[in-house]
Formats: sequence, C-alpha cells, structure tokens
Amino acid sequence: MRGIELPANLVVIYLLIHLRFIGLMFSSPVFAGTLSPMPFRYIFATALTACSIGIIKAESIPVIYFGNVIALGILCVRELMIGAALGFISALPLYALRIAGEQTGSIIGFSMAQIMDPTTQSETSILGELSYLVAMWFYFRWNGHLVMLQAVIETFRLVPPGQINLMPSGDLQLGSWLQAMFTLGIRMVVPFYCACVLSDIGLGFLARTVPQMNIFVVGLPVKVMLGFMVLAAVLPLTMDLVHTQFERWVEFALDVLRFWRAVP
Repeated sequence: MRGIELPANLVVIYLLIHLRFIGLMFSSPVFAGTLSPMPFRYIFATALTACSIGIIKAESIPVIYFGNVIALGILCVRELMIGAALGFISALPLYALRIAGEQTGSIIGFSMAQIMDPTTQSETSILGELSYLVAMWFYFRWNGHLVMLQAVIETFRLVPPGQINLMPSGDLQLGSWLQAMFTLGIRMVVPFYCACVLSDIGLGFLARTVPQMNIFVVGLPVKVMLGFMVLAAVLPLTMDLVHTQFERWVEFALDVLRFWRAVP
C-alpha cells in the first residue's frame, strides 16, 4: 500500500473509529451535559475505541484517504457527523418529553417558575425538568445506553468509513417521522389539556352560581392540584409510551445513516 506506512494506517483507522464515538458522546443527552465532564467523555470514547479497534480493516479504506490530507479531513468530519446524528436523532423522544413537560407546566400555571437545569446550566420549566430526569432514569433502567453503543457498532457495518456519498441513495421518509414525533408530543400533553378544559368549565359554573367568590384566587390552586393529580396518573403511562419509541428512533437513525452510504 502506497502513502502512509502500515502503523500510520492503523492510527488513521483508530482516529476514524474514535471520531464516531466522540460525535455520540457530545450529542447524546445520556453522555453530554455538564454532569459528565469533558475529560471523562473523551476518556470513555477512547476506551470504547480501543474495544472496537478490530471492526475496520485497513484494506477496506481506499488508498486515497491515506495519502491525501484534504480527503482524510473530509472523512474525519463525516465520521464525527455520523456519531452526532446518531446521538441526536435517537434522543428525540427525550426532547419531546421535556417539551411536553414544559407545555404541561404552562397549562397548570407553572410557566413563570424556572429552575436551573444541571445538565445544560440553563433555566427550564420545573415539570419539564422533572419529566426529563425521570425519563433519563428509565433510560438507564431499560439499558438505553447499551442500545446506543450497539447502534454505533452497527453503523460501522451499515456505513463503513471510506464511503462518501453527498446525496442520499433513497427516500429518508423524514415527513412520516416528523409526524410521528409531533403525534408523540401531542399524546403526552392531551390529558392535561382535557383536565384544564374541565377545570375551566367547572370554575365557570362556580363563578355563575357564587358571584361573590374571587374565581381567579380559587382557580390557580385548583388547576395546580388537578395538574399534579393528572401527572401522577399519566406519568407512568407516558414512560411506557416513551419506552416503545426508543428503539424505533434508534432504527430511524440507522436508516438515515444507511441511506447516506455510497452505492456500490
């Protein structure tokens, strides 16, 4: 093989595998955030790379990538984007659950109450953060982190390094998946909207029958109490709903990456 010698070829292969794991570590909410320091994420990605070094053979990568610095740079960016896309797309149900929690807090009157998110160091809704942290706990309980690592290993078979295709080789079906994402968020918030409508109807009858009562003072604690009652009843069902969506979105991420591999 011309160009770089064999030991340097192995270093290039190690770098390509390492960049794909790096993209996952810095995009997936399971590994990203301030709770896991950056050196820890990098060392963890290095350990995973060392365990996966035998997946790719030097013969599977064209010679041009070893002898051309520009082509090698493009290939490195591609590997980083593959890992980042896998981590982000697979975590969309978690983001949908956080948005649904924020909408729930706005419905029951918690829109002005903000707390500091320890993972992003930004202000967020109380119920949104509660739903997100509960979902993260169940994510580890369901071995979602192991599923993510298995998905990265699967990408080396579906999209091997050295195959660059600028245009997708098939229909990505993004419209149907965005529709499924929107439907998932609506299904999480609908019970709270229904409870809010029923409480408004009840408060309206109360205001008509007892006009001396200050309905604005009574309405806020009633909505908060009703919201927490609905949350206690709906949150387990929501976790079951999200559980059924995790593997589907991992499969969708793998399908998206598979369509971008080069056609032989």
